[in-house]
Amino acid sequence: MKARIHITLKTGVLDPQGKAIQTSLGALGFDGVDKVRQGKFIELDIAADGETEARERLTEMCEQLLANTVIENYTIELEA
Repeated sequence: MKARIHITLKTGVLDPQGKAIQTSLGALGFDGVDKVRQGKFIELDIAADGETEARERLTEMCEQLLANTVIENYTIELEA
Protein backbone atom coordinates (compact mmCIF):
# COMPACT_ATOMS: atom_id res chain seq x y z
CA MET A 1 0.00 0.00 0.00
CA LYS A 2 1.37 3.43 -0.91
CA ALA A 3 1.26 6.19 1.71
CA ARG A 4 1.79 9.91 1.33
CA ILE A 5 2.44 12.00 4.41
CA HIS A 6 2.27 15.79 4.34
CA ILE A 7 3.89 17.57 7.29
CA THR A 8 3.37 21.30 7.82
CA LEU A 9 4.04 23.78 10.57
CA LYS A 10 1.11 24.55 12.85
CA THR A 11 -0.58 27.91 12.50
CA GLY A 12 1.27 30.55 14.50
CA VAL A 13 4.66 28.82 14.32
CA LEU A 14 7.25 31.04 12.66
CA ASP A 15 8.55 29.70 9.36
CA PRO A 16 11.96 31.23 8.56
CA GLN A 17 12.44 28.93 5.55
CA GLY A 18 9.08 29.99 4.15
CA LYS A 19 10.03 33.63 4.64
CA ALA A 20 13.39 33.05 2.87
CA ILE A 21 11.57 31.42 -0.05
CA GLN A 22 9.14 34.33 -0.26
CA THR A 23 11.98 36.88 -0.21
CA SER A 24 13.93 34.97 -2.87
CA LEU A 25 10.91 34.68 -5.13
CA GLY A 26 10.41 38.44 -4.88
CA ALA A 27 14.08 39.02 -5.70
CA LEU A 28 13.66 36.85 -8.80
CA GLY A 29 10.77 39.00 -9.98
CA PHE A 30 7.87 36.83 -8.88
CA ASP A 31 5.62 39.53 -7.45
CA GLY A 32 2.40 38.92 -5.56
CA VAL A 33 3.65 35.89 -3.61
CA ASP A 34 2.71 36.14 0.06
CA LYS A 35 2.48 34.00 3.20
CA VAL A 36 4.81 31.22 2.00
CA ARG A 37 4.91 28.17 4.28
CA GLN A 38 7.16 25.21 3.61
CA GLY A 39 6.77 21.64 4.77
CA LYS A 40 7.79 18.04 4.16
CA PHE A 41 6.36 15.36 1.89
CA ILE A 42 7.14 11.71 2.55
CA GLU A 43 6.04 8.87 0.27
CA LEU A 44 6.50 5.24 1.24
CA ASP A 45 5.17 1.74 0.68
CA ILE A 46 3.86 -0.05 3.75
CA ALA A 47 2.82 -3.69 4.17
CA ALA A 48 -0.42 -3.94 6.15
CA ASP A 49 -3.53 -6.11 6.35
CA GLY A 50 -5.79 -3.20 5.53
CA GLU A 51 -6.25 0.54 5.61
CA THR A 52 -6.96 0.66 9.33
CA GLU A 53 -3.73 -1.15 10.25
CA ALA A 54 -1.71 0.93 7.79
CA ARG A 55 -3.12 4.18 9.15
CA GLU A 56 -2.40 3.10 12.74
CA ARG A 57 1.21 2.20 11.91
CA LEU A 58 1.75 5.40 9.93
CA THR A 59 0.32 7.47 12.78
CA GLU A 60 2.80 5.83 15.15
CA MET A 61 5.63 6.63 12.72
CA CYS A 62 4.58 10.27 12.54
CA GLU A 63 4.14 10.60 16.29
CA GLN A 64 7.50 8.96 17.09
CA LEU A 65 9.80 10.14 14.29
CA LEU A 66 8.49 11.80 11.16
CA ALA A 67 6.75 14.85 12.64
CA ASN A 68 7.50 17.08 15.60
CA THR A 69 3.93 17.15 16.87
CA VAL A 70 4.65 20.09 19.17
CA ILE A 71 5.02 22.41 16.16
CA GLU A 72 3.88 20.34 13.15
CA ASN A 73 0.66 18.85 11.81
CA TYR A 74 0.53 15.87 9.49
CA THR A 75 -1.96 14.26 7.16
CA ILE A 76 -1.86 10.72 5.80
CA GLU A 77 -3.15 9.65 2.38
CA LEU A 78 -3.38 5.97 1.45
CA GLU A 79 -3.58 4.37 -1.98
CA ALA A 80 -4.22 0.64 -2.35
